[in-house]
Amino acid sequence: MILLLKNANYIDWQTLSFTKTHLLIEDGKEGKIHFLDAPEKFPAEVEVLDANGGFVTKAFAVGHHHAYSALSRGMPAPRHTPHNFYEILKYIWWTLDKALDKDMVKASALATAMACAKAGSTFVIDHHASPNFIEGSLEIMAKAFEKVGVSHLLCYEITDRDGPDKARQGLEETAAWLENHQGLIGLHASFTVGDETMKKAVGLMEKYQSGFHIHVAEDPYDENDSLEKYGKRVVERLHDFGALDTEKTILGHCLHVDENERALIKNGKAWVVQNTESNLNNNVGFFRSEGLGERIMLGTDGMHSDMLRSAQAACFAGQPFDDIDFPEAYRRFRNVHNYLSKNHFQGDGENNLVVLDYDSPTEMNTDNFLGHFLFGLRASHVKHVISDGEVIVKDRKLQKVNEEEVLAFTREQGKRLWSRL
Repeated sequence: MILLLKNANYIDWQTLSFTKTHLLIEDGKEGKIHFLDAPEKFPAEVEVLDANGGFVTKAFAVGHHHAYSALSRGMPAPRHTPHNFYEILKYIWWTLDKALDKDMVKASALATAMACAKAGSTFVIDHHASPNFIEGSLEIMAKAFEKVGVSHLLCYEITDRDGPDKARQGLEETAAWLENHQGLIGLHASFTVGDETMKKAVGLMEKYQSGFHIHVAEDPYDENDSLEKYGKRVVERLHDFGALDTEKTILGHCLHVDENERALIKNGKAWVVQNTESNLNNNVGFFRSEGLGERIMLGTDGMHSDMLRSAQAACFAGQPFDDIDFPEAYRRFRNVHNYLSKNHFQGDGENNLVVLDYDSPTEMNTDNFLGHFLFGLRASHVKHVISDGEVIVKDRKLQKVNEEEVLAFTREQGKRLWSRL
């Protein structure tokens, strides 16, 4: 059904121009939006939503998420206290992901999709891991996202850390998914992916014309391992395998890459995704964009699902370390749309919109929007969300799922998960 969004203060996400208008919004993955000077000029069969003068702009998107971590909030402390990055993975995240089963994966994806939608994101690029429930895990996640109304670009984390059989299952799940869906080839990180598995992943990348989604130099451990095993740094290794030759490849973090690696990234085609708060939480260092080029976008790394918060953190934490100002923070925040568009991934069209109920004590306009973006706007200002032309959040309430019922399910699964840790 066509949607009429009346009385909107429309903000063009690229030019930041402001227009008082009414929007006629087509549904579907390829749906368009049309500007009307009067709300009466529309077909009879439309759904009407009044923005009541609220600010309307393109919905947000998450450049790197880990939905599998959604049930970790408030979980028990690990049995062993981690003292470095590798131990954080071993005692926390690799313990958690091994405990996940079908219902927990479903609950994690539902919880993540709901949180993303309520924070204004209608598209999520996710990097999934559940070593003891691999086959069919991406289908479970996809159905959960779609039930809420959120589009997705999924991958399964292929790794050798649990042995060759699990690596094989990860490769098979990836191939099965890419046969009929858009997606990426997920790899954990260089230090848990040997050459044989990497070669097989490259084969999938070439067969399905896709790209890698991999963590890169999040900690010096990754670089040291690559130098010791292969005599080259992580990005050099990925370059030699051809992973930087496609615009679909996403390199997560890239904190400890050296100048040559930065040049390889800049001169290649891969994209970098920055995850500031996760880096702060893991105490692994600060992102520095110098020498990486323009293909940088933002993610949450599973810390939360609020992209406004991610952009603000990137800007504020980056002041002493990074060449980032207000326009650059916003550019990275929106760059995920360019990544999706350049690679022809569906689900992030112009009919994905967010309506902000932002009652600022000062005027917001084209000239000062970035000041409001960084110092004023919050996820709590998201009032309505439109995904592929369909209203999925109205008056801050999810429209396609019963949130109370879903949260009862996620809490039940959370308790089951914690009992296994």
